[in-house]
Amino acid sequence: MDIPIKKVEDLVWEIPVEYNPHMRVPARVYADDALLNMMKRDATLQQCVNMTQLPGILKYGITLPDGHQGYGFPIGGVAAFDAEEGIITPGGVGYDINCGVRLLRTDLTYKDVRPKATELVDRIFRLVPCGVGVGGRIRLSTGELDNAVSEGVDWAISKGYGWEGDSEHMEEGGCMKEANPDKVSSRAKKRGSSQLGTLGAGNHFLEIARVREVFDGETAKTFGITEPDQIVVWIHTGSRGYGHQIATDYIRVMDRAVRKYGIRIPARELGCAPLKSREAEDYYEAMSCAVNWAFLNRHIIMHHVRTAFEESFSRSAEDMGMRLVYGMTHNTAKKEEHIIEGKRMNTVVHRKGASRAFGPGRSDLPIDYKSTGQPVLLVGTMGTASYLLVGTDRGEEISFASTAHGAGRIMSRTGARRQFQARDIVQRLKRKGIVVKAASGRVVEEESPDSYKDVHKVADVSHYLGIGRKVLVSVPVAVAKG
Repeated sequence: MDIPIKKVEDLVWEIPVEYNPHMRVPARVYADDALLNMMKRDATLQQCVNMTQLPGILKYGITLPDGHQGYGFPIGGVAAFDAEEGIITPGGVGYDINCGVRLLRTDLTYKDVRPKATELVDRIFRLVPCGVGVGGRIRLSTGELDNAVSEGVDWAISKGYGWEGDSEHMEEGGCMKEANPDKVSSRAKKRGSSQLGTLGAGNHFLEIARVREVFDGETAKTFGITEPDQIVVWIHTGSRGYGHQIATDYIRVMDRAVRKYGIRIPARELGCAPLKSREAEDYYEAMSCAVNWAFLNRHIIMHHVRTAFEESFSRSAEDMGMRLVYGMTHNTAKKEEHIIEGKRMNTVVHRKGASRAFGPGRSDLPIDYKSTGQPVLLVGTMGTASYLLVGTDRGEEISFASTAHGAGRIMSRTGARRQFQARDIVQRLKRKGIVVKAASGRVVEEESPDSYKDVHKVADVSHYLGIGRKVLVSVPVAVAKG
């Protein structure tokens, strides 16, 4: 049976509650015609409908323009739940808890970096281990790992990774205070004790890029970026085996909780527990540990990136202006206040492959960004582009202050390997002036730019709908892939 979806206004589509008697709220999709048609090819729309059937969901379930089929929620799925009556579900967060991005600005230009692009990516590859299951140079005891995930980025800074003040430009200041390592299994701790400072695999990447175009000069200036050809660095990775194991452990817990509390769910992947239950509280505290682990991971990687630039240019990172613009997360559940139907409410917002995008004035924002809104890092592929957006008041109204997080896949990894050859992809990118170094040819094939949606379309939908305003776009110069 086809899922009925009607156009509400430009770029806004809705599946009404009449479609399924178990829907508690409508399902909303933000997309243009082309992106919506791509969503119809897989289970994206059905998963959006499934979201709306969970207890305590508020207003509507949302799929953002990069939406595609995921585990539980669609990737690009957003839902807010009443803090008193709602639930929490690992299927609305994902296995890679706090898969996220950070962006560094520099004072360097493309002219400075182009001759050293290969050298830089080689140095980064040496300093930042990449690949499936790969371990890093940092080995922590269980006790020290627990300290690290409790303290977040401040732990890394105290150990000499990064600069004082880095944490001011991150979501949660680089630490979710609810983290409780007592709620994390010994298996997760074992997996997490040796992987800090590693990139991982899949769509994770480290990219040296040049600013191609600035759309909003004043906001870009606030973020430290002033002109085309300025060099920036994108770091995209998550919580590796530590977060994956926490998700695995608590998906099992939620399987039991559904039966214990008599909750009807439309799919097993949406196992959940009431927010006031012990199971939900335990998951939130364990998830917060994984969030902090991922903040630490990207912070240590950022330190190594600064080191690679220092070695290549024989200058200090401070002298090159390698300051963090912002660090954000894409896969979380967070306690937030939102105004719903004129009423200020305490909620838990699940974002699965989605970016928080607070508008101006929110207390959660860094002091120097309060007048602009939150920087939003929308990443593309190794052959296209990535966007810096900024959060808006409109997003607060229609998407629980959320917008797209990336290009979004249109082809499975298996399908991409069947269709593309690593050598051809590398050569094609080389002709475009992009240096690529990867842990294996397989990951190059899986991450072919052609296996993703058009990131420009995704950014345009966010911009024209008003849930994330375009500030600038950058294009790759050199890319390290896990």
